Amino acid sequence: MDIAENLNNIKNLIKEAAEKSHRDPSEVQLVTVTKTVPVSRIQQAIDAGVTIIGENRVQEAKMKYEELNREVEWHLIGHLQTNKVKIAVELFDLIHSVDREEVAQEIQRRAMALNKKQKVLIQVNTSGEASKSGCSPEEAENLIRVISMMENIHIQGLMTIGPLTEDQESVRNSFHLLKTIFLQMKELNLKNVEMKHLSMGMSSDFQLAIEEGSTLVRIGSAIFGARNYL
Repeated sequence: MDIAENLNNIKNLIKEAAEKSHRDPSEVQLVTVTKTVPVSRIQQAIDAGVTIIGENRVQEAKMKYEELNREVEWHLIGHLQTNKVKIAVELFDLIHSVDREEVAQEIQRRAMALNKKQKVLIQVNTSGEASKSGCSPEEAENLIRVISMMENIHIQGLMTIGPLTEDQESVRNSFHLLKTIFLQMKELNLKNVEMKHLSMGMSSDFQLAIEEGSTLVRIGSAIFGARNYL
């Protein structure tokens, strides 16, 4: 599988989806998801122009981070447990998956110790699926208000995972709901909050996500092929 060719195809599809919704394609950034992908193939992707690596697991990211030694951004896109926060704050430029106050408090503590302002997104479960992480849409504002008081955290937007369904309208509604919450939060003008990113859309639904306002699309299998799960 030609990683460079796949990347080029994805970039073209991103451009088409952005233009379809009258958006500037430069507003949409590709987060290349590298869960279970070996370092050698990640290096190929970076050589082909990838600038943001998205990892689901903190420990796996740590091993790859030490091997790669590349000038790329590292994003944590998977669920974050409190006992993994210390390493996460040391490694990641942006954490997409903050969904509860307990985790935010630990991020604040670890970031303060490093004299770091940790960039995060608040994960919202807009599909209502019990299997997915994220605060409920109704809880989002209160959670954001609480975290905005933590001086070493900078909230940069929201993240969601679309529902696992072939019903395109359900997927679109999930993304539209996140955009609605995003706009509401933007109007609050809270301290330590800058609503600039909507992280939504993966290999199967990123075009719909872009049409609904996504600025960060998380794509792995369309670049590297089907995953070999560890």
